Amino acid sequence: MIEIFKTNIVYAGQETPILKKLGRLLPHHKINFDLEDCDKILRIEGEGFDPQAVMELLRENNLVCVRLE
Repeated sequence: MIEIFKTNIVYAGQETPILKKLGRLLPHHKINFDLEDCDKILRIEGEGFDPQAVMELLRENNLVCVRLE
């Protein structure tokens, strides 16, 4: 399962603490950001996770996170 989210990460390095938190939430998943994309994409690959939990984690850190279909 691959989930893709649009975020509002502004600059390189801003995603680092989010990656650490996501790594603790989803330790067996492949997680990365594509900051070159205009939508500042967050991509998560793995089985058995709740996309709502990911969006909530980003929102708790004052970031926009929208799941792309």
